[in-house]
Amino acid sequence: MTILVLGGAGYIGSHMLAYLQQQNINCVVIDNLSTGFRESVPVNVPFYEGDLADTSLLVDVFKEHSVTAVMHFAAFSQVGESVEKPHKYYQNNLLNTLSVLQAMHDHGVEQFVFSSTAAVYGQPQTELIDEQHPTNPINPYGRSKLAVEWVLQDYAEVYGLKSVCLRYFNAAGAQPDGDNGERHDPETHLVPLVLQAASGRRDSISVFGDDYDTADGTCVRDYIHIVDLAQAHLLALNWLENQQGGVYKV
Repeated sequence: MTILVLGGAGYIGSHMLAYLQQQNINCVVIDNLSTGFRESVPVNVPFYEGDLADTSLLVDVFKEHSVTAVMHFAAFSQVGESVEKPHKYYQNNLLNTLSVLQAMHDHGVEQFVFSSTAAVYGQPQTELIDEQHPTNPINPYGRSKLAVEWVLQDYAEVYGLKSVCLRYFNAAGAQPDGDNGERHDPETHLVPLVLQAASGRRDSISVFGDDYDTADGTCVRDYIHIVDLAQAHLLALNWLENQQGGVYKV
């Protein structure tokens, strides 16, 4: 097995890469380093700096490394920015993914794990959201991710592509040994912002909303640890190997 990790120099992708290496699984990384860091990719992992719109790069990587599966973390993910710059999000999150899927089809690669988002659901209609909850995203970021899920459905029916879409929010945390953690520039995630304020590296943080039905009026958030998330992606891929086809959403 050789897994192509798209966005493997970013926060979630680099933790996925670390976990795959712990399992002795061969990996190769493509990342344009727009939000990732080259040093997050171990020196023993083949690394290609480039954009997923570069079809010649994709062809070279698929040929040279005999890729058997793809994990996709190379999306832009800032909701506010997506509202201001929808073209940027549809170009990268949707059109560039189409380039990847074409390269997979051309090289007979049929397993795809997609890092989607719970933003595809939009405003929740129930307190607990399951996979059957209606999808109605309210911003270009969520819509660009849902559009990819629609594409995957069509590719499953026509080309036999097997894929899993993991819909989640609020990844947080670091490697247990502290070797790799949250790293964003600029930092926008709540957990590292809180830690920066508590350690004196930031004067304060802003908390938005004070009229929720909670003890202090602020909202309650659920988080998923980054290592648990990496494990979930590999479990999804292992499970997918025994399926006949289709798109599975969790």
